Amino acid sequence: MEKINVLVVEDEPEISALIRMHLSRSGFIPTVASSGKEAFSILEQGDIDLILLDLMLPDISGLDICKKVVDIPIIIVSALGDESDIVSGLELGAIDYVTKPFSPKILMARVRAVVRRTETLEADNTIKLLGGKIIIDNDRHSVLCNGNQIELTATEYGILCYFAKRPGFVRTRDQISQALHGDHAVLSNRTIDVHVTSLRKKLGNLSSAVETVRGVGYRLSEALDS
Repeated sequence: MEKINVLVVEDEPEISALIRMHLSRSGFIPTVASSGKEAFSILEQGDIDLILLDLMLPDISGLDICKKVVDIPIIIVSALGDESDIVSGLELGAIDYVTKPFSPKILMARVRAVVRRTETLEADNTIKLLGGKIIIDNDRHSVLCNGNQIELTATEYGILCYFAKRPGFVRTRDQISQALHGDHAVLSNRTIDVHVTSLRKKLGNLSSAVETVRGVGYRLSEALDS
């Protein structure tokens, strides 16, 4: 397996050193940025597979980074642990949310879960839905809708791929959350609904492909071309 490059965006030296040590021990390649500006500079160079992001940075809010980075999975690691903070981070596209103080073992388990999910999604290179009207290209991590590329957050992309693996099968909100984040999922039902609503909006006139099953969850229309 190729080495996974992890960007740690953290301005507290003790915490960044702790995370860096455990990432190295777990076989990952860590890079540390102590500010948002430094983080964007590193991201411009490419080769980052996952971001561990603090929200309280000295120059910009970590939430601003979440808004701008849509093609790299993000795990927020923050002392802001209120439900509203967690929901805000996840609604802006973060894959997971870990509150400080944290267990290094649990954090590494979350990192491995995100990596496994990403590798699973990339294993199926191209998925065609609705007779090719929706095309998921995992090599490029992109989605074409009626021939036009649409920009999805990492979470929206994960939800669409999860639905596409078993079209016609109903998925509960808990199943969606666990598929994306593992057993330590923190996504509330409300947050799942927000992600699905945003996904539908971006699908435009094909939004009805994501169907609501009242009282249960969601499913993808069976009218697809594999």
